[in-house]
Amino acid sequence: MLHIGKRFFNFNQLPAVIDRLDQDLSLYRNALSLRSQRQELLASNIANADTPHFKARDLDFKAALGAALGARGAATGGQLALSRTSAGHLAAEGGAAAGAGVQYRAEYQGAVDGNTVNMDVERAAFAENALQLEALIGFVNHRFRSMQSAIQGQ
Repeated sequence: MLHIGKRFFNFNQLPAVIDRLDQDLSLYRNALSLRSQRQELLASNIANADTPHFKARDLDFKAALGAALGARGAATGGQLALSRTSAGHLAAEGGAAAGAGVQYRAEYQGAVDGNTVNMDVERAAFAENALQLEALIGFVNHRFRSMQSAIQGQ
């Protein structure tokens, strides 16, 4: 046992504490992963605004987060379980964000070259997602400060 402030800590309880912290932070981890994936998709759309036949893509954040936190996500700590059917397959990276909810954006105005990127829509979505990503990072920082305060007994 370790004496921390006015409390004693039993090291035998450490795995349970770590599991609890992991469960508590899984929503934030998945949301940050999906927000960053959406930011990459929107940046790709903007970068390919002049590419002939490029189809704009976006992420349905609500559906992707729901899928990441659904029954399969809860059983695997918030990560999507992917099976490797061959020894040559690489392990999946990105967890919940790996391709979940990516869709083609609806075409607002047809272009002669077949490109579906609407710069006004893309810029607005990029700015909105950046604000939501920044707010989410603020929530995570506040959560860590709260945990640190609780650990220090203040």
